[in-house]
Amino acid sequence: MKTYKSKLSKFSLKVEKTDFPNQKITHSKDSEEFIRQFYSDDIEIYESFFILFLNRANNTTGYAKISQGGCVGTVVDIKIIAKYAVESLSQSVILCHNHPSGTIEPSKEDIAMTNKIKQALSLFDCNVLDHIILTSTGYYSFSDNGLMY
Repeated sequence: MKTYKSKLSKFSLKVEKTDFPNQKITHSKDSEEFIRQFYSDDIEIYESFFILFLNRANNTTGYAKISQGGCVGTVVDIKIIAKYAVESLSQSVILCHNHPSGTIEPSKEDIAMTNKIKQALSLFDCNVLDHIILTSTGYYSFSDNGLMY
């Protein structure tokens, strides 16, 4: 499948075709299954943060690894997230990180960070649809649990 990635040149926007899989995301399970492919056997070792880019039809258009930390946390820079979201002209995004400890519940810091990212991206008319926390055995969806208000 062909997907499109916008690229800003000196005077105009150009579209580049890529072979990134274009998949419709309709439920948190779709997000979890798609994003899980970016993680390998280190899901129980390092905490990593990814962002999945979607177009207006909720089809995947790309992703970015924002950070990789240690076994108890990772630094998430909202400016980097905003840069990728704007550069890719995303209509919406899905955030994702893993908990190597296996604890599926979000921390207070996870919730606060999600709200800051939502606020920042709203300036660019980009919606944060969900934040998925992965463990090796399951996942937690902020949206499914009423945290994406």
